[in-house]
Amino acid sequence: METGVDAFRNSRVCLSQKTFVFNTEGKFLTLLRTATAPTRPLKWDLPGGALEIDETPIEGAEREIKEETGLAVTGTRPLCLVSEHDGSGDRWVTVAYRADTKATDVTLSFEHEEYRWVTKEEFLLLDSSDKWRGIAAQYLD
Repeated sequence: METGVDAFRNSRVCLSQKTFVFNTEGKFLTLLRTATAPTRPLKWDLPGGALEIDETPIEGAEREIKEETGLAVTGTRPLCLVSEHDGSGDRWVTVAYRADTKATDVTLSFEHEEYRWVTKEEFLLLDSSDKWRGIAAQYLD
């Protein structure tokens, strides 16, 4: 098994991003993935996805929010950065953002079947990934 620099050179590094979108009541949006989602089906998630080649990270985060929820956001800012192996040898680097919205009408994309505005405490009780529950616990007020 390769280790160190050789292992890093022979793996892909993939970038993804997710955003904690807060409403005017101080709750953030979480989305339930569909039963047919290719990864983490029927798990609670955050709006986000891959960065496209021609956009800045914040533009990409805001595009994903708009595509998945129909919401316009303001004040998008980095919250934290996490890095992990996915089990296939790839390393995923994920940027978590925080953004605000005044909108209340969520229009879900085909990727999700339900949404909720939640407090940090409510989110920690949902069936979500350990990564997102850990980030919420550590970085959200």
